[in-house]
This record gives sequence, C-alpha cells and structure tokens, in this order.
Amino acid sequence: MGPIPLQRDTVQRPGNHVGQADAQPVARTSLPGNLLAPAAARRFVRAALAEWTGLGLPAAVGFSDRLADDAVTVADELVTNAVVHAGTTVELLFRLEEAAEDEAAALVLEVADHHPARSVRSERPDPVPAADPDDPAEVGRGLQVIAALAERWGITYRTGLKTVWARLPVDDWTALPEAAAEPELRSGLRTAELLAPTARRALRDDADWAGRGALSFLAEASDLLAGQLDEDIVAALAGQLLVPRLADWCAIWLEPENGGPAAVPRLASVWHRDEAETGQLRTVLERDPIRLPERVGTGPVSMPWPGADEDGAGPGADRRSNGRAGAALAYRITAGGRTLGAVLLGREGIARVPDGVTALIEDFVRRVGLAVGAARAYTRQATISRILQRGLLPSKVADIPGVTSSLVYEPSDDGVVGGDFYDIFACPGDRWCFILGDVQGSGPEAAVVTGLARPWLRLLAREGFRVGEVLDRLNRLLLDDAMETAEAAALMVAAAGGQHLTEGGQHLREDGQQLPDGGQPRFLSLLYGEMVPLPGGGVRCTLASAGHPLPLLLRPDGTVRPAAEPQVLLGVVEDVAYESQSFDLAPGDSLLCVTDGVTERRSGPLMFDDGDGLAQALAGCAGLTAEGIADRIKRAVHEFAERPPDDDLALVVLQAQ
Repeated sequence: MGPIPLQRDTVQRPGNHVGQADAQPVARTSLPGNLLAPAAARRFVRAALAEWTGLGLPAAVGFSDRLADDAVTVADELVTNAVVHAGTTVELLFRLEEAAEDEAAALVLEVADHHPARSVRSERPDPVPAADPDDPAEVGRGLQVIAALAERWGITYRTGLKTVWARLPVDDWTALPEAAAEPELRSGLRTAELLAPTARRALRDDADWAGRGALSFLAEASDLLAGQLDEDIVAALAGQLLVPRLADWCAIWLEPENGGPAAVPRLASVWHRDEAETGQLRTVLERDPIRLPERVGTGPVSMPWPGADEDGAGPGADRRSNGRAGAALAYRITAGGRTLGAVLLGREGIARVPDGVTALIEDFVRRVGLAVGAARAYTRQATISRILQRGLLPSKVADIPGVTSSLVYEPSDDGVVGGDFYDIFACPGDRWCFILGDVQGSGPEAAVVTGLARPWLRLLAREGFRVGEVLDRLNRLLLDDAMETAEAAALMVAAAGGQHLTEGGQHLREDGQQLPDGGQPRFLSLLYGEMVPLPGGGVRCTLASAGHPLPLLLRPDGTVRPAAEPQVLLGVVEDVAYESQSFDLAPGDSLLCVTDGVTERRSGPLMFDDGDGLAQALAGCAGLTAEGIADRIKRAVHEFAERPPDDDLALVVLQAQ
C-alpha cells in the first residue's frame, strides 16, 4: 500500500465564531478492510503529527514521544478491531483539539466501519461514555489497551455504522537538545523524528520487561489472542505484539494442519519495526523456511541472522545483515503436544537476549500456540457444520408452475448448524409441496431433528398423505424418537450409578447434574403446505401451521391477512389431530412464510412483530416481485435493531403469476 494522502479540513469548536484562529486541524482517510489497514493507519497518524508539527500549531509543541507512540498504538488497535469485527472499508478521522478554557489540548481518533458483522456489545446510551475496561460487555478485541491509553473513549452506534473514538491529552513538550532551541529548528527536528518511527527513541528496559512489565504484556496478549477464530489473524496479532516491544523483527511459520513430516511450513506473518524493510525480510525468509530439530522443545534456540553468510560462528554469536548486528532466536509453537509452527525473532545491537526476556517470549509463544490450536479447532468445527448444513438443506428447490419463489436463509452463527430448514419439492398428482421449519435449539441436537424431519416429510407427502395427515404422522414419529432417546438416556444413567427425575421428567444424576440429552422432547415448529395449479391461472394452496408464525397472504391492493390457524408444536402432545386450510392464490397474490427469527427479532424490549409489525411491513410491499418482497422484509428485520440478528433467519415468498 502506497503513501496515504492527508485530507486536510478544519472543524470549528462549538462556541467560536468563524474566522477565529483556533479551528481544529483534521486529517481523514479511508482504509481497506484487510490486514494491510493497521499498518496504513500507523503511517497515516505519524504523517499527520509530522505535518501539524511542521505547521507550528500551538498544541503541537506538546507532542512527546510517548504521545506519538500512544496515538499510533490506538490507531493500530482501533483499525485492527474494525477489520476483524466488520471486514468493511474503515474510515479514520484524526483531529487536534487546541486547548480550551476547561480542557487541555488533545488528539482525537475516530474509526468507523460499515454494516458491522458483530458489533461490540454495549447496553449504554448513544454515544457511549468512557467505558469500564473490566466490564465484559464493553471489551472488544484490544479495547482494554485503548482504555489504558486514552483519557476518554467510547462507541457510537448508527444504522449500518459503528464508530469507536479515543481522546489522548497532549503532554507537556519534552525538551530537545540545545541545538533545537530555535522554534523553527525544533519544529523541523520533531517533524523528522515523527516521520522516522523506526529510530529507537529509548533503549528497552529489559529489567522492567522481566519484572512488572511482563505481567501487563502477557495480560494484554491473552486478551488480544483469546477468541480469535482465524490462525492468520493470530499470527498477525502475535507479530504486532512482539515488534517493537520485545524484538526488532519477527516471522511466524505455521505447519499445515494435515501435513506429514515432509510438509513445508507456511510463512504466515512477517513484521519489522521499519515497515520499509518488511518486504525484503519476507523475501529472505521465504527462500529458506525454518525447520527446528525434533529434539528441540519450546525453549529458545539460537539461529543465524537472516541473510547473513554462514561463517562458522557458534550459536548466539553476532550476525550481520544490512550492516546491523544482532541476535536471532527461534521458538517452537505447540499446543496439545502437537507442533503447530515456529516463531523467529531478532534484536539488533546485542549479542545475547537476556534470560528474563527469553523466558517472557517463551511464555508468550505458548499463548500463541493455544490461540492457533483454538482457531484450528473452530475452523474444523465450522467446516463440519457447513458440510452438515449443506446435507440438511436442499441443494436446489423445485420450480412451481405459475409461481415464482424467493428464499432467504441466514444462520445466526457460521460455525454452528442452524435449526431452521426449508424445502420445495414436486409430488405425484401434479402437486408441489413447501416446508419451512424451526427446530428447538441449534447445533448437533437441532441437526438430528432436521435430518429426520425433512426426509420424513418428503416421504409422507409422496406417499399421498394430505397436509393434516402428514403433520399427524410426523408428530408421532418425533414422539417415538424422543421416547427412544429417553430410554437410552435412562440406561446410560443406570450404568453410571442411578438417577432421579424432576417433576418435569428431566433426567438428573444423583449429584443433581443434567445428563447429556436427558430424554427431553424434540420440539419442532413447522409450516407445511401444497399447491396445485389452477386451469385459469393461479394455484390452489392448502397448508397447516404447527406452532409456527402464521403465513401472511398479500393481495395486490396491499391488504394482508393470516393464511392459517395456529396449532400446537410438533413433538409435544400425542393425541392431536392437525387441520389444514385451503384458499386460492390468484395471479399477483403473494404468500409470506417466516420463522421466529423474523417475528421475534428484538430491539430492546420490543419485537419486530409487536403490533402486527410484520403485516405492516408486508403491506408496504404491494406491487413488488417475490424477490423484492423477500429483500425488503430481510432489510426491515436487519434495520429493526442496531445489533445483528442473534437467531436463525429464514423466509419464503411464493407469488402466483
């Protein structure tokens, strides 16, 4: 990514008149939603600080080394947070607030993302005041770092937009050497210093790192790495944590998950404190992937300096690359007794890394291994869930003659099999059947019921049973299956040493703990119907709703009415006879079928269908195509609340032609 131009602007402080000299300088830019954005944000912030210093702004004399580093760190964390949680284009605004009567000068950073996939949890009003970093509801990826550095920070939510901001007070300016006493010279030196972040402004205090600094570093690392679901992001974060805190550069290799002894590790991340040298370092390292001997454990191993000519020097001796001397160490990344990769890092200007620092890095690499292992476990589970989900849902739905259809299906979690399912299929006798179901719960338990219900429904429908009869038999099958599960659970309990039942019949061990799948009924809400084309156009529709949100019929004039009567859930009551309703779907009429992920979508205490909200939204869809209706309802559901839906969302629109 090339240099990012500064877009200059001025923001007038409230209460001032136009033309006053203390208008606020502002720099803003847009960054891509990928892993290149944090590095671009760091360069952008340093360039803005250098420009403001060069302009001789009054508040710029307070730009200390610590403030510059803090601003760069805050920008890096906020942009990384936005990329990880949203993956959209990131808007970065950076402004300098001159001192006012009641407040000192400050740097303010605002980072916004669009249509966040997972917004940072917050129950506080908009905008959010300074957050408590110990409040789990407020902790996003790395926000504890922001809370530690910023005087104030918060989150502002708008429709399709989340902005995280932080305010850093400007310090008193730290004196430069005597040669910089003149204001012009001093300003020029500060500008050059800010634009050259690779120069080491202060030597590392290794004694401090090995003492109290280690605890805060490991706590920060654990917070940032925990919960990351992508091993490449774990590697990128690990590099940012090590450089420049504990090393001048580092590289992280990851072993292929299913690779054998001959598998070549993949260079997942390379970081250098001088970003201009990152590409050259990567080129050197890609020529010779790291391989640690099997006998090497998790401790540090002295390695040759990358690109240095082998001269026979012993381990730990100075190596030279590009005229700089230093020491390089490698660590094996492990988790659960398996080798997952390796970390190679280097420190310039020293022949040996202190033991306290090597021990700290070893502890850090152990956390990296746990994070990589967790990310791989999640990836495996998500892959299994996606394969299972594809097997539980039809690869293609049938086209009903004289009817256009549109489907929307959005699981609430990509890594967990959803409880919603659908189907449209042809049956003998010129009939076409449609299904929209919702199994209680999610994950493997819901997948079991879905895997039973959809094939059963197809079989019963193709055997010629009518709508009500199909539901009667499916209800019986679910109850029989639940009874078999309960009996199996009872046998398992007896083998484990006894059980007792609660009043509700829930299986418990003698110690009071609930058993896995303790014989609980498997409930299923279902909308099932069939359509038969009519000679003059349109279709004859017969359907039944078992504990499901009622389907809605939309006429071309905008009138909306329920198309079925409510009935009990499947899998609950044994002696029940399900009834169906029949009606004609004339050309232009539309039938909307949804799961409770639509009707029970929440915004605080309110639900989307409160006050017939779904019917009102559907009434505004008169004249739209089936696809247009589905898209508008989906958009209305998403826009009903600022947070993304937390339940599976499925809807089917059937429109007669």
